[in-house]
Amino acid sequence: MMRKHLTGVVTSDKMSKSRRVEVARVYRHPKYGKTIRRRIVCHMHDENNETHVGDLVEMIESRPLSKLKRWALVKIVQPAAKAAGSAADVVG
Repeated sequence: MMRKHLTGVVTSDKMSKSRRVEVARVYRHPKYGKTIRRRIVCHMHDENNETHVGDLVEMIESRPLSKLKRWALVKIVQPAAKAAGSAADVVG
């Protein structure tokens, strides 16, 4: 049996070795044709605490690691944009 792969954005990194990831899903309503946006919230295991809020990550289905964690980190697809020189951006 193949394990599922999902790609989502990290929305919380406050836990140690755990991350909250939101996976966005966009589809058309079968009858009315309206575009509908839905999201799935997954809790992912991050052994080295290498992901942060805003990172786009790929994760794989795993055995239950805790009450909520059922996913494990595969790789960071795109790191979050860091605010370089944010103090310099403020014009006084």
